[in-house]
Amino acid sequence: MKRYIGIFVIALLGAFSGAAIVNWIGPNESTTATTTNQPVQFTNFPEHILEHPNFVTASAISTPAVVHIKTKAKAVASNRSNDPFREFFGPEFFGPQGPQMGSGSGVILTGDGYIVTNNHVINGADEIEVVLNDRRSFIGTVVGSDPSTDIALIKIQASNLPFLGFGNSDDLQIGEWVLAVGNPFNLTSTVTAGIVSAKGRNINILGGGTSIESFIQTDAAVNPGNSGGALVNVKGELVGINTAIASNTGSYQGYSFAVPANIVSKVVEDLKEYGTVQRGFLGVQIQDVDAMLASKENLSVTSGAFVADYLPNSAAEAAGLKKGDVIVQIEGVSITSTPQLMEVVSRKRPGEKVVIVVDRKGKRQDYTVILRNAEGNTSIVKAALKAEITTMLGADFETPSAKELERLSIDGGVKIAKLNKGKLQETGVREGFIITKVDKTKVNNSKELIKALNGSNGGVLLEGYYPNGSKAYYGFGM
Repeated sequence: MKRYIGIFVIALLGAFSGAAIVNWIGPNESTTATTTNQPVQFTNFPEHILEHPNFVTASAISTPAVVHIKTKAKAVASNRSNDPFREFFGPEFFGPQGPQMGSGSGVILTGDGYIVTNNHVINGADEIEVVLNDRRSFIGTVVGSDPSTDIALIKIQASNLPFLGFGNSDDLQIGEWVLAVGNPFNLTSTVTAGIVSAKGRNINILGGGTSIESFIQTDAAVNPGNSGGALVNVKGELVGINTAIASNTGSYQGYSFAVPANIVSKVVEDLKEYGTVQRGFLGVQIQDVDAMLASKENLSVTSGAFVADYLPNSAAEAAGLKKGDVIVQIEGVSITSTPQLMEVVSRKRPGEKVVIVVDRKGKRQDYTVILRNAEGNTSIVKAALKAEITTMLGADFETPSAKELERLSIDGGVKIAKLNKGKLQETGVREGFIITKVDKTKVNNSKELIKALNGSNGGVLLEGYYPNGSKAYYGFGM
């Protein structure tokens, strides 16, 4: 027992000695560790993004409101091999010996049968058949269309239909889950999932000019037949209309593009109320600002929309904007690219005011701009002005820029911004042609062009110039 007590005493003395030595040679500091149960906080994100995505709920909400659209058109001699939207038509067009068949998707917006789809799905169709999710079939009629956004509104005679409500596409975040709902390869009610890859994409598929391209880019699988279908968020809200794919084969290869819901809702509202889109214009020629342009033009910013020129009698000129200005903000939205600016302006009508912030030689200035229509005024554009005559002609028109008029030594005209199927295409006229006279009557804008054509009976002769200065004449029958 005495031996064990001795060992214990020796060990105890050793421990005290070691502690004393450490205390003598080391710093006299103490460390206290504390923990909290405070959760991580995320800011500036919609609440639903933090939830686990419920694809089942979103699918159940959206699939009954997505329809299958089948179209039939009379045979024409030309083919559509160069049509950028050909991948969205299910069966390939037959030859001139039979009718041309096409298919796509659409989204029911109201219980009484208003359906939104892409313009290229129904463009040129003589018959439109709408097949619902429950396999009922209806004949569709076109209420109106807008080639500049590739959106069309059709109507069927039905009631108590399931429909989708619009979500706010501005709230979409990069990386957010979305679903694409449509009828790829004629397989009805197909749902695919992906994330928002980018916003404000311009892929130059609508032909430039007055076209509005600010697509939502996703990696949800979209294939032939999906065109015109729904892009929904995890709450089942309509946030876009699937329109195009980036592909070398005509089938899905990784990216798809949708028209944002905030553009779609405005176009649909205009088509229902006026029969045509009421679009406000700044009247400027713009381009993206990058490091190279900033260096060339001696700009103080490296992002925004550079005002390269403006049209005569334009809203921008009247408000005081100048060449060389950089638009950095509109309606409180920071502008880093031209598609962003075009998207915001596209939601406005002629006569509406927008507040624009520009950077001018390093100083920021605010301007209140009253938007104008394509004719340079704030009047409402009548449906008959565009829906009838321009559909027959198969063209979108715009006002030539001041530089174009000066280069050609003319003081007015109407530029063909985009050609679709119609009388002008049949004559052989090309995009970019500036019409200066109709049957020797001078025309300075599209309003005067329509007025001149409305008074024509029989043959019509158009006179004008191409951008390279060559003069040309084209005739057709009304």
